[in-house]
Amino acid sequence: MAKANYISESVKQTEEIGFSIGQTLKKGDVVSLRGPLGAGKTIVAKGIARSLGITEEIVSPSFTLVQEYIGRLPLYHIDLYRLSGSDDFESIGGEELLYSDGITLIEWSEKIDELLPFHTITIQLTIEEDLTRTFEVTT
Repeated sequence: MAKANYISESVKQTEEIGFSIGQTLKKGDVVSLRGPLGAGKTIVAKGIARSLGITEEIVSPSFTLVQEYIGRLPLYHIDLYRLSGSDDFESIGGEELLYSDGITLIEWSEKIDELLPFHTITIQLTIEEDLTRTFEVTT
């Protein structure tokens, strides 16, 4: 298991970190985005999408649960904030997205920990006292 740490002092830096991470992703990767509200999960997702050549506006899919974007690989952006857990996720057919032909990004993935594939890449975002963001990426 490899770990990398990043620090961001701005929205632009947060998106650039996402872009850098996105450049390393390959077909079938699952990315777990974890952190409190406002930590920057969707901004990281925007950077990852840009690295995949996606020009469409990336928004948090809080109400639709899943947004699909087409780039060099399909991107499935999932937001589990409104779900209560694995049963809800399975009832919407979410498990098949964990083994997709593209990249699957999951915000609030801790709600389905037991379903995540062993190869899931975890990005833990922390808001520091000075409002910078710390990212711990585990692959």
